[in-house]
Amino acid sequence: MHKLVAVVGMPGSGKSEAVKVFEEHGFGKVYFGGIVLEEVERRGLEINEENEKAVREELRRKHGMEAMAKLSLDKIRNGLKNGDVVIDGLYSLEEYEFLKKEFPEMVVLCIYSSPKTRYGRLSKRPERPLTKEEAYARDLAQLKNLHTGGPIAMADFTIVNEGPMEELKENVRKFIEALRNEEG
Repeated sequence: MHKLVAVVGMPGSGKSEAVKVFEEHGFGKVYFGGIVLEEVERRGLEINEENEKAVREELRRKHGMEAMAKLSLDKIRNGLKNGDVVIDGLYSLEEYEFLKKEFPEMVVLCIYSSPKTRYGRLSKRPERPLTKEEAYARDLAQLKNLHTGGPIAMADFTIVNEGPMEELKENVRKFIEALRNEEG
């Protein structure tokens, strides 16, 4: 049976880097944010934060807080027919609950970094750097509006990412190896 893993965590925790390691190990990626980007493009709008936010909020009003999971269901099912799948972008508790009903075998991996570490990373990133205040506001918005804390609290496994990038990658590689060595 193919493996389904959802990688969760707060902004700056290292989720995207962890997902890249899964891809390097043959996992197909289903990116929930891709649903929004596809819809923005379908409407002929420019890809920017304002248009993405408007479309994302509209999709959630129309389909509920589990919108991205619902709209990604076929991609996940098709991916699992061909191999292992990693989900990038599971944010809400509602998405988590929806996917757990559809895929009880789904494993949730949390990449955890302290706010101090994450804010430092977010202030130094090349694209859209954030001040400490902006990062804190974003955290609160995600926790209050997207219910991001739920999937993090319900994670089956947690990798603490307080060190260098290579340490995170090595820990993710070890996780993948252990996951693939499990029975069933």
